[in-house]
Amino acid sequence: MILRHLLHTATLAIAIAATHPATAQVGIGFGGVEHDADQPVEVTADSLSIDQTNGRAVFEGNVIIVQGDLRMAAGRVEVIYSEGADGSGVEEVIASGGVLVARGTDAAEGAEARYDIAAALLTMSGDVMVTQGATALAGDSMTINMTTGNGTVDGRVRTVLEPGDN
Repeated sequence: MILRHLLHTATLAIAIAATHPATAQVGIGFGGVEHDADQPVEVTADSLSIDQTNGRAVFEGNVIIVQGDLRMAAGRVEVIYSEGADGSGVEEVIASGGVLVARGTDAAEGAEARYDIAAALLTMSGDVMVTQGATALAGDSMTINMTTGNGTVDGRVRTVLEPGDN
């Protein structure tokens, strides 16, 4: 049961509350259109361990999660389940070991990522780099509201702004 729910919701790791004040506002749509979360999720890893007593499942070693055109890669992905009656709801997803989230030409990478399911907040930290086509934005950490696509990048934000054709 826990494995079935894990595979159904593992993509929530893709999607992933900063403690610094916001220094840049970004819109990150990962491909520009809404993601279809009803597609099957494929998870590949070197190992999987499930601990029913503490409600955690851990994928380790070359973890790759794919759902449609949305992809995530990390060294380790931990899924924490809620303490509900059946323990089947995913509460939080934590990825570490170099995290890459990509869709189309949009990508975000950092050392770690944390996705709070209830708040729909993806927080990435550790030399975060966001690329959208030819545009790149870097900072120490980034928080994205996965429902709205709005986000903040904190800590010595770096980017190059190209003037548009008017």
